Amino acid sequence: MSQYRIFNDEDAITYAREAAQIGPEVILQGAEIGDGNLNQVFKVCQPGDATGLIVKQALPYIRCIGESWPLTRDRARIEAEILLQHGQFCPQHTVAVLHHDVSLSAMLLEDLSKFQVWRQALLNDQYFADAPVQLGEYLALVHFHSSDFKLDYQTQLAAQRQFANPELMSISEAVYFVDPFCDHERNDVAASIRQDAEQLWADKALKIRVAKLKHEFRCKGQALLHGDLHTGSVMVAAGKLKVIDAEFGGYGPMGFDVGVMIANLLLNFCSQPSWSQQSLRIKDVHAFWHSFNTRFFLLASQTSDSALGAPGYISAFLRQVWQDALGYAGCEMIRRTLGVAHVADIESIADPLQKTASQRQALALGRTLIMQADQINDEQLKSVAFAYRP
Repeated sequence: MSQYRIFNDEDAITYAREAAQIGPEVILQGAEIGDGNLNQVFKVCQPGDATGLIVKQALPYIRCIGESWPLTRDRARIEAEILLQHGQFCPQHTVAVLHHDVSLSAMLLEDLSKFQVWRQALLNDQYFADAPVQLGEYLALVHFHSSDFKLDYQTQLAAQRQFANPELMSISEAVYFVDPFCDHERNDVAASIRQDAEQLWADKALKIRVAKLKHEFRCKGQALLHGDLHTGSVMVAAGKLKVIDAEFGGYGPMGFDVGVMIANLLLNFCSQPSWSQQSLRIKDVHAFWHSFNTRFFLLASQTSDSALGAPGYISAFLRQVWQDALGYAGCEMIRRTLGVAHVADIESIADPLQKTASQRQALALGRTLIMQADQINDEQLKSVAFAYRP
């Protein structure tokens, strides 16, 4: 099966059998289970078994759009290598890659059937108190170990080359920093908030801030990012968390990963009609940032770089990461409201008036985070968020 072809169920079974070295006497069944925008995902298991193996294959185009938008299959190799690298730094919170085949653009992953997608858990009002703490720990570990607090210049430069992902990261640039801030054909703008969108598109001061964030996204290669770290790429269970789907990863600013996650928690905040549920999301944001900030500080304090270890520098660095994160969070909130890919948190709201109110809240809060990123600390975020409550 070394020649590429788009898998069907039987191809996925064959690949899983060969990659996991499962003998022909073992009966396997497979079915596609993925509903993502880019790739095919299959579950392969023995009949009657609840868990098995996951086969993920990259298509030569964006799945949700079709062949009109071709896309490199090399993203499968990059994703597998990022997950393997992150798995070395934080195995307890990274999905395990059991095998990957460059020629087939496929990988074999551990089955997380006993977990659930964090976004869906939030939609079901299920609370996983450990999740934000564990996610902060994951991000601190993978960011530190790929940063210049840990690596010397030559080693980090080699890693930046190894994990270069220009095609997918250029898509990120477009959907985060370009499309949502103009009347682009890829945008999906509800008629009820069209006027709000047009006001935002005419906001010159906002566009200058966004241009700076876009520029730094490309130039500020601080760490090996996950690149798409939202509540839909995190799997949770009682006391457990695993991160999946790193195909948009590459070197970039740490604040991007931090900010995208904060934004998705705040998007859920905007979707909640009750004060108590909104308070839980703010609590999650604080727990996530405190976990990341504390763990990264302890790790970076052990750096062998005497300049970076100078008293006070690591704290100053983390303050800048927070400011970057707020800016990127604002971009994520706006693009998930006006851009090509919305979130179920708001899209699933049945009441049209409540949905519109939530969308406007997301836009207003997103703009404030971008414009006032250097003025809002983590303790002030709650009052800023609640200021836009309908």
